[in-house]
Amino acid sequence: MKLDSPSRRRVLGALGAAAAGIAGCQSPGRSDPDADPGSTGVDDQTGSTGESAVSEAYGSAADAVASIRVYADDGSGSQGSGFLVDDRHLVTNEHVVAGGSEYHVRFADTGWREVSLVGADVYSDLAVLRIDDSPSGTTPLSFVDSDPPVGTQVVAIGNPFGLAGSVSAGIVSGVDRTLESANNFSIADAVQTDAAVNPGNSGGPLVTVDGDVVGVISAGGGDNVAFAVSAALTQRVVPTLVGGDEYEHSYMGVVLQDVTPRLAEAGRIDPEAGVYIDRVVEGGPSDGVLQGSDRNVVQSGVEVGVGGDVIRRLNDTRTPTRQELSTFLALETSPGDTIDVTLDRDGQRQTVQLPLGTRPDPSS
Repeated sequence: MKLDSPSRRRVLGALGAAAAGIAGCQSPGRSDPDADPGSTGVDDQTGSTGESAVSEAYGSAADAVASIRVYADDGSGSQGSGFLVDDRHLVTNEHVVAGGSEYHVRFADTGWREVSLVGADVYSDLAVLRIDDSPSGTTPLSFVDSDPPVGTQVVAIGNPFGLAGSVSAGIVSGVDRTLESANNFSIADAVQTDAAVNPGNSGGPLVTVDGDVVGVISAGGGDNVAFAVSAALTQRVVPTLVGGDEYEHSYMGVVLQDVTPRLAEAGRIDPEAGVYIDRVVEGGPSDGVLQGSDRNVVQSGVEVGVGGDVIRRLNDTRTPTRQELSTFLALETSPGDTIDVTLDRDGQRQTVQLPLGTRPDPSS
């Protein structure tokens, strides 16, 4: 797979702010999904025409981005975006392909082509499609080596509302965010952007000025807030899906919450940053190793669980919040690994060893 190929230099400048919307799949018919895919919706926000920087960035990346149309057995359908990561495979979101039985893609210079679903992972909202006849001369997109600094200029390329080949510009607004996933789990290490994201953008790439993929656009949370599954997580999950296997996520089997001022006061916990274990899942990896709340107290009129462990480190990595803890598990561990958990228990700091399990089947 072309997941680590050298970046293709793309010039991008003079980016303006962009409004974000709710991302997701769009049922065909909201706009004309059969419109000429060469009629682009370039929103460079520079007030210039022709050789604008955003247009140049778009022109060098958009040939690897495809519209995706999904049909279910009952005749219903949805659409989204995706992009080539090698000559035979496209990455998109799991929620774009969920429930489908027939899948088609269209690039800027092609008609619709039927593709097959290779694999999908609901816990990362990623999926892989296989195409047997990708456009000749198209260069698959590569990924960044690490999360870009906040403020990095980026563009989102996709098909919002069926407007094929649209681009919007913005910046990286935040990194190491968490997104909701199945069964009350979360997607770690997500990238936040203010680039405009709307229904139909899901599965498309969020790219840097160098043309490297920062993340796979997944969701929007309000005005000027959208999210992408990070390049780091994508590069862990996608090769497994390409190989036809299910990706297994590390699992501790605990219910966590950050150490807030109210919790610290109620439980007489050192207010140093850390993650509190409210509950240990019975029969899970942490059962008998870690401890959750053993009682509730009322603090400022609110009932608060106390008496549980406070995690300070996993191996040598500090875990001041759930975000850092989740990112460490998602990017640095695999099921079956045994990790050192440094924690505070009953006012004493200690380190215990925890064998990690595998997240349960999302359908369970």
